[in-house]
Amino acid sequence: MTHRDTGGSTDMSTLQGNKRALPRSLQPLQRIMPGLMICITIALATTFIADHYGGPTLLYALLFGMTLHFLSEEGRCLAGVEFAAKRVLRVGVALLGVRITIEQVAELGIGPVLTVVCGVMFTIAMGAVLARVLGLDRDMGLLTGGSVAICGASAALALSAVMPRHANHERNTIMTVVGVTTLSTMAMVTYPLIVGVLGLSDSEAGIFLGGTIHDVAQVVGAGYMISESTGDVSTFVKLMRVAMLVPAVMMFMFLFRRDRRDEDGEGKVPMLPAFLVAFVALVIVNSLGWVPPMVAEGFTDLSRWCLVTAIAALGIKTSFQKLAVVGWKPVILMVAETVFLLLLVLAFIHFDLASL
Repeated sequence: MTHRDTGGSTDMSTLQGNKRALPRSLQPLQRIMPGLMICITIALATTFIADHYGGPTLLYALLFGMTLHFLSEEGRCLAGVEFAAKRVLRVGVALLGVRITIEQVAELGIGPVLTVVCGVMFTIAMGAVLARVLGLDRDMGLLTGGSVAICGASAALALSAVMPRHANHERNTIMTVVGVTTLSTMAMVTYPLIVGVLGLSDSEAGIFLGGTIHDVAQVVGAGYMISESTGDVSTFVKLMRVAMLVPAVMMFMFLFRRDRRDEDGEGKVPMLPAFLVAFVALVIVNSLGWVPPMVAEGFTDLSRWCLVTAIAALGIKTSFQKLAVVGWKPVILMVAETVFLLLLVLAFIHFDLASL
Protein backbone atom coordinates (compact mmCIF):
# COMPACT_ATOMS: atom_id res chain seq x y z
CA MET A 1 0.00 0.00 0.00
CA THR A 2 2.84 2.32 0.90
CA HIS A 3 4.59 1.45 -2.31
CA ARG A 4 1.49 2.30 -4.32
CA ASP A 5 1.06 5.64 -2.57
CA THR A 6 4.67 6.54 -3.22
CA GLY A 7 4.37 5.55 -6.84
CA GLY A 8 1.20 7.61 -7.26
CA SER A 9 2.92 10.58 -5.66
CA THR A 10 5.89 10.17 -7.93
CA ASP A 11 3.68 9.96 -11.00
CA MET A 12 1.79 13.08 -9.96
CA SER A 13 5.04 14.96 -9.38
CA THR A 14 6.27 13.82 -12.77
CA LEU A 15 3.09 15.04 -14.46
CA GLN A 16 3.34 18.38 -12.73
CA GLY A 17 6.97 18.63 -13.69
CA ASN A 18 6.14 17.86 -17.31
CA LYS A 19 3.41 20.50 -17.21
CA ARG A 20 5.86 23.07 -15.93
CA ALA A 21 8.43 21.93 -18.49
CA LEU A 22 6.27 22.75 -21.48
CA PRO A 23 8.11 24.84 -24.10
CA ARG A 24 7.53 28.55 -23.79
CA SER A 25 5.94 28.63 -27.22
CA LEU A 26 3.16 26.32 -25.97
CA GLN A 27 2.53 28.00 -22.61
CA PRO A 28 0.23 30.76 -24.00
CA LEU A 29 -1.80 28.05 -25.77
CA GLN A 30 -2.09 26.09 -22.53
CA ARG A 31 -3.27 29.23 -20.72
CA ILE A 32 -6.09 30.07 -23.17
CA MET A 33 -7.19 26.53 -24.02
CA PRO A 34 -9.74 25.89 -21.19
CA GLY A 35 -11.79 29.02 -21.85
CA LEU A 36 -11.41 28.78 -25.64
CA MET A 37 -12.61 25.15 -25.65
CA ILE A 38 -15.71 26.14 -23.67
CA CYS A 39 -16.54 28.83 -26.26
CA ILE A 40 -15.97 26.37 -29.11
CA THR A 41 -18.18 23.81 -27.37
CA ILE A 42 -20.98 26.37 -27.09
CA ALA A 43 -20.50 27.19 -30.77
CA LEU A 44 -20.79 23.53 -31.74
CA ALA A 45 -23.86 22.97 -29.55
CA THR A 46 -25.72 26.05 -30.75
CA THR A 47 -24.88 25.36 -34.40
CA PHE A 48 -26.28 21.85 -34.03
CA ILE A 49 -29.48 23.19 -32.45
CA ALA A 50 -29.92 25.86 -35.12
CA ASP A 51 -29.26 23.43 -37.98
CA HIS A 52 -31.70 20.81 -36.68
CA TYR A 53 -34.41 22.91 -35.03
CA GLY A 54 -34.06 26.32 -36.69
CA GLY A 55 -33.44 29.74 -35.22
CA PRO A 56 -30.47 32.16 -35.17
CA THR A 57 -27.20 30.47 -34.23
CA LEU A 58 -25.60 33.67 -32.96
CA LEU A 59 -28.48 34.44 -30.62
CA TYR A 60 -28.39 30.91 -29.24
CA ALA A 61 -24.65 31.24 -28.66
CA LEU A 62 -25.15 34.55 -26.86
CA LEU A 63 -27.84 33.16 -24.55
CA PHE A 64 -25.94 29.94 -23.85
CA GLY A 65 -22.86 31.98 -23.02
CA MET A 66 -24.76 34.23 -20.62
CA THR A 67 -25.83 31.19 -18.59
CA LEU A 68 -22.13 30.48 -17.99
CA HIS A 69 -21.19 34.00 -16.92
CA PHE A 70 -19.60 32.69 -13.72
CA LEU A 71 -16.75 31.27 -15.84
CA SER A 72 -15.61 34.80 -16.71
CA GLU A 73 -14.75 35.32 -13.04
CA GLU A 74 -12.80 32.08 -12.70
CA GLY A 75 -9.09 32.37 -13.36
CA ARG A 76 -8.58 29.23 -15.41
CA CYS A 77 -11.14 30.09 -18.11
CA LEU A 78 -10.79 33.87 -18.15
CA ALA A 79 -7.81 34.05 -20.52
CA GLY A 80 -9.46 31.82 -23.12
CA VAL A 81 -12.77 33.69 -22.97
CA GLU A 82 -10.96 37.01 -23.45
CA PHE A 83 -8.99 35.52 -26.35
CA ALA A 84 -12.18 34.34 -28.06
CA ALA A 85 -13.99 37.65 -27.46
CA LYS A 86 -11.14 39.71 -28.95
CA ARG A 87 -8.72 37.78 -31.16
CA VAL A 88 -11.12 35.18 -32.56
CA LEU A 89 -13.70 37.90 -33.17
CA ARG A 90 -11.20 40.01 -35.13
CA VAL A 91 -10.21 37.06 -37.28
CA GLY A 92 -13.87 36.35 -38.01
CA VAL A 93 -14.61 39.96 -38.94
CA ALA A 94 -11.49 40.24 -41.09
CA LEU A 95 -12.45 37.11 -43.04
CA LEU A 96 -15.86 38.64 -43.79
CA GLY A 97 -14.01 40.80 -46.32
CA VAL A 98 -13.96 37.86 -48.70
CA ARG A 99 -17.75 38.17 -49.01
CA ILE A 100 -17.73 41.82 -50.11
CA THR A 101 -16.54 43.57 -53.27
CA ILE A 102 -15.87 47.21 -54.05
CA GLU A 103 -18.76 47.09 -56.50
CA GLN A 104 -21.15 46.27 -53.66
CA VAL A 105 -19.69 49.09 -51.58
CA ALA A 106 -20.08 51.56 -54.45
CA GLU A 107 -23.76 50.67 -54.70
CA LEU A 108 -24.25 51.99 -51.16
CA GLY A 109 -23.27 55.52 -52.24
CA ILE A 110 -22.11 58.42 -50.09
CA GLY A 111 -25.10 58.11 -47.77
CA PRO A 112 -23.62 55.59 -45.30
CA VAL A 113 -20.42 57.63 -45.03
CA LEU A 114 -22.42 60.79 -44.29
CA THR A 115 -24.54 58.88 -41.77
CA VAL A 116 -21.48 57.53 -39.95
CA VAL A 117 -19.59 60.84 -39.79
CA CYS A 118 -22.61 62.81 -38.58
CA GLY A 119 -23.54 60.06 -36.12
CA VAL A 120 -20.10 60.09 -34.50
CA MET A 121 -19.78 63.88 -34.32
CA PHE A 122 -23.29 64.62 -33.05
CA THR A 123 -23.35 61.77 -30.52
CA ILE A 124 -20.07 62.85 -28.91
CA ALA A 125 -21.33 66.44 -28.73
CA MET A 126 -24.65 65.27 -27.29
CA GLY A 127 -22.79 63.25 -24.67
CA ALA A 128 -21.06 66.38 -23.40
CA VAL A 129 -24.36 68.30 -23.27
CA LEU A 130 -26.28 65.51 -21.50
CA ALA A 131 -23.50 65.05 -18.96
CA ARG A 132 -23.79 68.69 -17.93
CA VAL A 133 -27.59 68.38 -17.67
CA LEU A 134 -27.22 65.33 -15.41
CA GLY A 135 -24.56 66.98 -13.27
CA LEU A 136 -21.75 64.67 -14.45
CA ASP A 137 -18.22 65.58 -15.54
CA ARG A 138 -17.72 66.67 -19.13
CA ASP A 139 -15.07 63.96 -19.39
CA MET A 140 -17.70 61.33 -18.63
CA GLY A 141 -19.99 62.69 -21.33
CA LEU A 142 -17.26 62.74 -23.96
CA LEU A 143 -16.03 59.27 -23.03
CA THR A 144 -19.46 57.66 -23.11
CA GLY A 145 -20.46 59.60 -26.24
CA GLY A 146 -17.34 58.41 -28.06
CA SER A 147 -17.90 54.83 -26.93
CA VAL A 148 -21.53 54.78 -28.07
CA ALA A 149 -20.74 56.55 -31.34
CA ILE A 150 -17.72 54.53 -32.46
CA CYS A 151 -17.12 50.98 -31.26
CA GLY A 152 -18.16 50.43 -27.67
CA ALA A 153 -15.67 49.16 -25.11
CA SER A 154 -12.70 49.33 -27.50
CA ALA A 155 -13.34 53.02 -28.11
CA ALA A 156 -13.76 53.61 -24.37
CA LEU A 157 -10.31 52.20 -23.67
CA ALA A 158 -8.66 54.03 -26.57
CA LEU A 159 -10.23 57.40 -25.75
CA SER A 160 -9.56 56.97 -22.03
CA ALA A 161 -5.86 56.52 -22.77
CA VAL A 162 -5.56 60.08 -24.10
CA MET A 163 -7.77 61.78 -21.52
CA PRO A 164 -6.31 63.48 -18.42
CA ARG A 165 -5.92 61.38 -15.28
CA HIS A 166 -7.94 62.42 -12.25
CA ALA A 167 -9.58 60.86 -9.20
CA ASN A 168 -12.54 59.44 -11.14
CA HIS A 169 -10.73 58.55 -14.34
CA GLU A 170 -10.51 54.79 -13.76
CA ARG A 171 -14.03 54.63 -12.36
CA ASN A 172 -15.45 56.45 -15.39
CA THR A 173 -13.67 54.07 -17.73
CA ILE A 174 -14.96 50.98 -15.94
CA MET A 175 -18.49 52.38 -15.83
CA THR A 176 -18.40 53.11 -19.53
CA VAL A 177 -17.08 49.69 -20.51
CA VAL A 178 -19.68 47.83 -18.42
CA GLY A 179 -22.57 50.07 -19.46
CA VAL A 180 -21.82 50.20 -23.18
CA THR A 181 -21.22 46.43 -23.36
CA THR A 182 -24.54 45.70 -21.68
CA LEU A 183 -26.43 48.15 -23.90
CA SER A 184 -24.78 46.72 -27.00
CA THR A 185 -25.89 43.22 -26.05
CA MET A 186 -29.45 44.44 -25.49
CA ALA A 187 -29.35 46.25 -28.84
CA MET A 188 -28.26 43.07 -30.63
CA VAL A 189 -31.45 41.37 -29.45
CA THR A 190 -33.93 44.26 -29.77
CA TYR A 191 -32.81 46.17 -32.87
CA PRO A 192 -33.65 43.34 -35.33
CA LEU A 193 -37.19 43.54 -33.92
CA ILE A 194 -37.25 47.27 -34.72
CA VAL A 195 -36.14 46.45 -38.27
CA GLY A 196 -39.13 44.12 -38.61
CA VAL A 197 -41.60 46.62 -37.17
CA LEU A 198 -40.40 49.43 -39.46
CA GLY A 199 -40.23 47.16 -42.50
CA LEU A 200 -36.73 48.25 -43.52
CA SER A 201 -35.14 46.74 -46.61
CA ASP A 202 -31.97 44.64 -46.27
CA SER A 203 -29.78 47.61 -47.23
CA GLU A 204 -31.59 50.00 -44.89
CA ALA A 205 -31.49 47.43 -42.09
CA GLY A 206 -27.73 47.04 -42.59
CA ILE A 207 -27.19 50.81 -42.41
CA PHE A 208 -29.40 51.02 -39.33
CA LEU A 209 -27.72 48.17 -37.43
CA GLY A 210 -24.19 49.10 -38.49
CA GLY A 211 -24.78 52.75 -37.66
CA THR A 212 -26.32 52.27 -34.22
CA ILE A 213 -25.12 49.14 -32.38
CA HIS A 214 -21.99 49.80 -30.34
CA ASP A 215 -19.69 46.77 -30.65
CA VAL A 216 -18.55 45.00 -33.82
CA ALA A 217 -19.55 41.53 -32.61
CA GLN A 218 -23.12 42.56 -31.83
CA VAL A 219 -23.45 44.34 -35.19
CA VAL A 220 -22.34 41.22 -37.01
CA GLY A 221 -24.62 39.05 -34.89
CA ALA A 222 -27.69 41.23 -35.40
CA GLY A 223 -27.05 41.72 -39.13
CA TYR A 224 -26.69 38.06 -40.01
CA MET A 225 -29.73 37.19 -37.87
CA ILE A 226 -31.79 39.02 -40.53
CA SER A 227 -30.04 38.03 -43.76
CA GLU A 228 -26.65 37.65 -45.38
CA SER A 229 -27.13 40.88 -47.33
CA THR A 230 -28.02 42.80 -44.18
CA GLY A 231 -25.02 41.31 -42.40
CA ASP A 232 -22.65 42.37 -45.18
CA VAL A 233 -23.95 45.95 -45.25
CA SER A 234 -24.04 46.29 -41.45
CA THR A 235 -20.46 45.01 -41.18
CA PHE A 236 -19.19 47.51 -43.73
CA VAL A 237 -21.02 50.43 -42.08
CA LYS A 238 -19.77 49.37 -38.65
CA LEU A 239 -16.18 49.15 -39.84
CA MET A 240 -16.50 52.69 -41.18
CA ARG A 241 -17.42 53.70 -37.63
CA VAL A 242 -14.39 51.82 -36.28
CA ALA A 243 -12.20 53.74 -38.73
CA MET A 244 -13.44 56.95 -37.10
CA LEU A 245 -11.55 55.97 -33.93
CA VAL A 246 -8.25 57.49 -35.05
CA PRO A 247 -9.62 60.99 -35.87
CA ALA A 248 -11.68 60.86 -32.66
CA VAL A 249 -8.60 60.06 -30.57
CA MET A 250 -6.69 62.88 -32.26
CA MET A 251 -9.55 65.24 -31.52
CA PHE A 252 -9.55 64.19 -27.86
CA MET A 253 -5.78 64.74 -27.63
CA PHE A 254 -6.23 68.26 -29.01
CA LEU A 255 -9.20 68.96 -26.73
CA PHE A 256 -7.40 67.85 -23.56
CA ARG A 257 -3.93 69.13 -24.47
CA ARG A 258 -4.01 71.73 -21.66
CA ASP A 259 -5.27 69.27 -19.06
CA ARG A 260 -2.76 66.52 -19.70
CA ARG A 261 0.57 66.46 -17.99
CA ASP A 262 3.70 65.49 -19.85
CA GLU A 263 3.34 61.72 -20.23
CA ASP A 264 6.11 60.59 -22.54
CA GLY A 265 5.37 57.19 -23.96
CA GLU A 266 1.76 57.15 -22.78
CA GLY A 267 -1.51 57.89 -24.49
CA LYS A 268 -0.21 57.33 -28.01
CA VAL A 269 -2.69 57.56 -30.86
CA PRO A 270 -3.68 53.97 -31.72
CA MET A 271 -3.10 52.76 -35.25
CA LEU A 272 -5.91 51.42 -37.39
CA PRO A 273 -6.98 48.02 -36.01
CA ALA A 274 -5.24 45.16 -37.81
CA PHE A 275 -8.53 43.37 -38.44
CA LEU A 276 -9.87 46.46 -40.21
CA VAL A 277 -6.80 46.58 -42.47
CA ALA A 278 -7.16 42.84 -43.17
CA PHE A 279 -10.86 43.27 -43.93
CA VAL A 280 -10.18 46.03 -46.47
CA ALA A 281 -7.32 44.01 -48.02
CA LEU A 282 -9.59 40.99 -48.51
CA VAL A 283 -12.30 43.18 -50.03
CA ILE A 284 -9.78 44.52 -52.56
CA VAL A 285 -8.38 41.08 -53.36
CA ASN A 286 -11.88 39.65 -53.74
CA SER A 287 -12.90 42.57 -55.96
CA LEU A 288 -9.99 41.79 -58.29
CA GLY A 289 -11.23 38.20 -58.65
CA TRP A 290 -8.13 36.67 -57.10
CA VAL A 291 -9.99 34.54 -54.56
CA PRO A 292 -11.10 31.15 -55.97
CA PRO A 293 -14.72 30.20 -55.12
CA MET A 294 -13.64 27.20 -53.01
CA VAL A 295 -11.25 29.34 -50.98
CA ALA A 296 -13.90 32.02 -50.53
CA GLU A 297 -16.37 29.39 -49.31
CA GLY A 298 -13.80 28.01 -46.86
CA PHE A 299 -13.02 31.48 -45.51
CA THR A 300 -16.74 32.19 -45.16
CA ASP A 301 -17.27 29.02 -43.11
CA LEU A 302 -14.22 29.77 -40.95
CA SER A 303 -15.49 33.31 -40.41
CA ARG A 304 -18.88 31.99 -39.30
CA TRP A 305 -17.30 29.62 -36.78
CA CYS A 306 -15.07 32.37 -35.43
CA LEU A 307 -18.03 34.71 -34.98
CA VAL A 308 -20.19 32.12 -33.22
CA THR A 309 -17.29 31.32 -30.89
CA ALA A 310 -16.72 35.03 -30.20
CA ILE A 311 -20.42 35.64 -29.52
CA ALA A 312 -20.38 32.77 -27.01
CA ALA A 313 -17.42 34.43 -25.27
CA LEU A 314 -19.20 37.79 -25.19
CA GLY A 315 -22.22 36.09 -23.65
CA ILE A 316 -20.01 34.59 -20.94
CA LYS A 317 -18.57 38.05 -20.22
CA THR A 318 -21.99 39.75 -19.99
CA SER A 319 -23.38 40.35 -16.50
CA PHE A 320 -26.53 42.39 -16.04
CA GLN A 321 -25.91 42.42 -12.28
CA LYS A 322 -22.87 44.66 -12.76
CA LEU A 323 -25.07 47.33 -14.30
CA ALA A 324 -26.44 48.17 -10.85
CA VAL A 325 -22.94 48.99 -9.61
CA VAL A 326 -22.33 51.90 -11.99
CA GLY A 327 -25.04 54.18 -10.60
CA TRP A 328 -28.10 55.53 -12.35
CA LYS A 329 -26.85 58.81 -13.84
CA PRO A 330 -24.15 57.23 -16.06
CA VAL A 331 -26.67 54.58 -17.11
CA ILE A 332 -29.23 57.25 -18.03
CA LEU A 333 -26.49 59.11 -19.91
CA MET A 334 -25.50 56.09 -22.02
CA VAL A 335 -29.11 55.09 -22.66
CA ALA A 336 -29.91 58.65 -23.81
CA GLU A 337 -26.85 58.68 -26.11
CA THR A 338 -27.87 55.31 -27.53
CA VAL A 339 -31.44 56.48 -28.19
CA PHE A 340 -30.14 59.72 -29.74
CA LEU A 341 -27.89 57.79 -32.15
CA LEU A 342 -30.76 55.43 -32.99
CA LEU A 343 -33.13 58.30 -33.81
CA LEU A 344 -30.46 60.16 -35.79
CA VAL A 345 -29.70 57.17 -38.03
CA LEU A 346 -33.41 56.46 -38.50
CA ALA A 347 -33.89 60.10 -39.52
CA PHE A 348 -31.14 59.75 -42.16
CA ILE A 349 -32.84 56.61 -43.47
CA HIS A 350 -36.31 58.15 -43.41
CA PHE A 351 -35.26 61.22 -45.38
CA ASP A 352 -33.21 59.03 -47.77
CA LEU A 353 -29.97 60.75 -46.71
CA ALA A 354 -28.47 57.32 -46.03
CA SER A 355 -29.26 56.22 -49.59
CA LEU A 356 -27.47 59.00 -51.44
